[in-house]
Amino acid sequence: MTFLIETIRLGLKNLRLHMLRSLLTAFGIVLGIASVIVMMAITEGSKQNALKQFEILGARNVILRSVKPPEQANMSGSDSSQGDFILSYGLTRQDYRRLEAQFAGQAEEIVPLKLCGAMVTRGSRQMSSQTFGTTPDLPKCANLPVSQGRYLTPLDLEEDASVCVIGRTVALQLFPLEEPLGKTLRVDDQIFTVVGVLAPVGLAGGAGSALVGRDLNQDVHIPLTTAMAKFGDVIMKRSAGSRDITNIELSEIYIGMPTIESVSRGGHMAERIINIGQRKDEDVTVIIPYELQEMAKRTARIWSRVMLFIAAIALVVGGTGIMNIMLASVTERTREIGIRRALGATRNHITWQFLVETGVLSLFGGFIGIFVGVLGAVLLGAALPEQFPTQVTGWSIAVSFIVACGVGLVFGLYPANVAASQDPIVALRHD
Repeated sequence: MTFLIETIRLGLKNLRLHMLRSLLTAFGIVLGIASVIVMMAITEGSKQNALKQFEILGARNVILRSVKPPEQANMSGSDSSQGDFILSYGLTRQDYRRLEAQFAGQAEEIVPLKLCGAMVTRGSRQMSSQTFGTTPDLPKCANLPVSQGRYLTPLDLEEDASVCVIGRTVALQLFPLEEPLGKTLRVDDQIFTVVGVLAPVGLAGGAGSALVGRDLNQDVHIPLTTAMAKFGDVIMKRSAGSRDITNIELSEIYIGMPTIESVSRGGHMAERIINIGQRKDEDVTVIIPYELQEMAKRTARIWSRVMLFIAAIALVVGGTGIMNIMLASVTERTREIGIRRALGATRNHITWQFLVETGVLSLFGGFIGIFVGVLGAVLLGAALPEQFPTQVTGWSIAVSFIVACGVGLVFGLYPANVAASQDPIVALRHD
């Protein structure tokens, strides 16, 4: 024990004699450890953000969506009165009835959505329509909580009520200075009374937004029966110098399965049911959020390894700096080594002294690097939460600390052996 304490004391004393050189040597380890923690925090934060967005849609859901077949983009029947093409595609009410019959007793919810309207207005304010006719089961199936008022009810469907539930962005844009509940808005030329506001959904611009194809905060939900009665199946969207007219009975169908394990089976079953009737056009896509969630996890693991490899390069550079400085120190202290050997110090004594010095440098750099890395990850996540969501994990800190210790041992072992192998007589003659 006395030997170890004395060795540590001598190592620390030598580091203090060359304080600036010691700090610069440890700086490489600081950068390496900090880069490991920041990169892993960004990777973990991005993964958790993506998974959270997928889970918002319900990990137990199967989503069927109408998509425009590329080969039919310029083909379909003609509206003789206007001379415009009407493109018919996508999910039908017959598809919905078949799904209901086949999934009876297997699915918890089967929820249709029907896109309607081209523009939503309130006084002089307006925005493009994301109005969907649907049923009261959608919030449970798609995890859409209501923050104000209520959602649609079975009575609304029975009475074809002119009521709506709006997303958070719609509430802020159309009702910036007033309470939206009880107020009215227009979807095209139809008037609806706002009875509820959805809680904010963090999908804008993220993985979940790409999955659903829109920002759910801009949704307007009305009863499905009202949508069919007031808007029909023909949707007309105007753009610069042209208009797009489509005939779509249903835009989406959500199928809520009872367990995560049954989701894949439900997705394949839904695909087979949709393809019944010799459907030629690929106008319906089947999306399984759970499978995309697993894919996101695998992708995140790959990126974690890539980031870790890049950060390891910085650690190797820092370790090389320690080795270089310690080799130079061996040359500077050759006479000191010779004197210690002449006074009875063994090779093990010399080896341990140099290992203590490299270990202290690595541990000091590791502790500072952990502090800088955690602080940098937290500040980066706070400053740029959308671009760089971060989440510092305990295992990344533990790995960084272990790596810092390993760097000191691995890169300090060779200089220590070089110092211990010095011939005492030759070392004493060294100037």
